[in-house]
Amino acid sequence: MKLEWLEAFVAFAERLSFTAAARDLHISQPALHVQIARLADSLGTALYRREGRALVLTAQGRETLRFARELRERAAELRDVVRTGSSTQPVMLAAGEGAYLYLLGEAISTFTAKGSAPLRLLTRDGPGTVAALESGEAHLGVVSLPAAPAGIDAERLVDVPLVLAMPARHPLARQRRIELAALAGARLIVPPAGRPLRTILDGALLSVGVSWEPAVEVGGWPLMLHFVRRGVGLAIVNACCDLPRGVVARPVPALPAARYWLLRRRRGGAADELAKIIRANVWRP
Repeated sequence: MKLEWLEAFVAFAERLSFTAAARDLHISQPALHVQIARLADSLGTALYRREGRALVLTAQGRETLRFARELRERAAELRDVVRTGSSTQPVMLAAGEGAYLYLLGEAISTFTAKGSAPLRLLTRDGPGTVAALESGEAHLGVVSLPAAPAGIDAERLVDVPLVLAMPARHPLARQRRIELAALAGARLIVPPAGRPLRTILDGALLSVGVSWEPAVEVGGWPLMLHFVRRGVGLAIVNACCDLPRGVVARPVPALPAARYWLLRRRRGGAADELAKIIRANVWRP
């Protein structure tokens, strides 16, 4: 196995295009094909496959990508330390829009001001955050999942209750807590079908025989709350969300809290520092 084969594979895996990767590497496509074929032969396994017109990495290809990225990072760190006495390699954090907006703001500000390394942020949904850790793209991730993902170093970070957001003038705003039965006939602003919160809502409301009507299907807390403020409907959101003017929220005890996990690929150095800052500064109920 040669290091140049691994470098070629990283370029290909990040693009999943021989044309684009060859252009990035300033080599011909046949030369790139040869390097990746030799890497696959040395490992004794296929690293990608074709699905229709698209190329996708196999499980072995994703593991190879993670290893190659880590090897490249270690080499860059060694170069920095030998030349300057310390590493300037960035820490990569992956998380979703909601986590960045409502859970991680203080932690990001603190690390940016005082951290020992540059911080780079990747915006990914739940599966994308897990994939970024598995492929070596990110060092740390924050993700909302019912259970810790298999095969990744994960620790429970915070449980965020779910609340019903509504205009302050809405009749339900007079209640201190919302029972699911009170949502009968309500027009709800909900995520698209298949999203974790939508699945929770569908199951919970069905279990108590509540019929309801989707006012609009939309992804992302800010847009959901925007529509609440405009009177389009009511929305179940995380309690950590910043509420627009004129919108209030009440707890819904029957719904499970959203559990957020801190995922880690890398231990030591700036990654440990960032993890510590996230734990100390994450939003708490």
